[in-house]
Amino acid sequence: MTEGGIKRRGVVTSLGQGFLRSETTVAIVLFALLAGLPVVVSGYTIYILPQYLLYGMLAMSLGLLWGFVGILSFGQAAFFALGAYAMGLSETWGLGPNPAYVGLMASLVTGAVLAAAIGYFLFSVDVRHVYFVLVTLALSIMVEQITVSQSQVTGGYNGMYVPRMSLLTGASGALSLSKDAAIYYFILPVVATVYSLLRWVLARPFGKVLVGIRENEDRLIALGFRTPLYKTAAFAVSGAVAGLAGALYGTHANFVSPSLGGVLFSTQVVVWVAIGGRESLLGALLGAVAVSALSTYLSALIPNYWQLALGIVFIAVIIAFKGGVAGAVMRVAERSAGRKEHG
Repeated sequence: MTEGGIKRRGVVTSLGQGFLRSETTVAIVLFALLAGLPVVVSGYTIYILPQYLLYGMLAMSLGLLWGFVGILSFGQAAFFALGAYAMGLSETWGLGPNPAYVGLMASLVTGAVLAAAIGYFLFSVDVRHVYFVLVTLALSIMVEQITVSQSQVTGGYNGMYVPRMSLLTGASGALSLSKDAAIYYFILPVVATVYSLLRWVLARPFGKVLVGIRENEDRLIALGFRTPLYKTAAFAVSGAVAGLAGALYGTHANFVSPSLGGVLFSTQVVVWVAIGGRESLLGALLGAVAVSALSTYLSALIPNYWQLALGIVFIAVIIAFKGGVAGAVMRVAERSAGRKEHG
């Protein structure tokens, strides 16, 4: 590599690190502002915002795969729905002394194990790109159809009622999350913790290998890395995060239906991440929150045309901002750094 190439690479690396530090700062400020929001806002905003945050958590699970491993999955909604049903069944059947803990653990395990099993069999035979997309698409279809057909357990098209959970905090104490503010202050730190843990994972050598797989998997294979295991592990983490988000969504919304695991919802998740920026976990999170809020606003403003308007917004963002909004911010920073370097 030439001296100029080494210099440019150093600038890009330094810029990327600076962007990550800036994202961390923005995330800290954002979560701090959200923590203080119930003090000044009440009503519908505090009720609906946790739902949007859980959509953001689901989007981060896809952002991990699509943005940092280069794997596009249309199956995240399937894990989300399974997590919601796991919570609903745990509460309905009264599993254990505190069904909420059972439901949360079941959602994590179900999402992780199912994703790991699917990922192992697909990645071990080198299934990539569009073929992997098709398999995950089929997974969403299967989960939706199973939840419909097993109506004696899931409620079928009518869906399943999921009560707000209560968490045991001691020998005799229990924390009730029936109030909107209470569940808001439970979901917000969970989302913040998941974001922090995913950022931590990506900053470790494991995360560097995942990015290497995205950039040039064949080279990593030549260097001796067992990339199918790395991709399987990433898919398992993604499934666990999506499942946990689904469990919390179920108990927050008090309801889960088969459409929650269908292709339409999976496509919405892809749209969220594409708009927010697939190479930024915070971008994926904010993309989900912003698009969900915009959908609610447009559906009330223009009920007959809101989907068309949202589609136009999606197309405009994809055309104008390669890599989503977060990618656009990164490119602006690159140009600014380039001007300073040559200035």
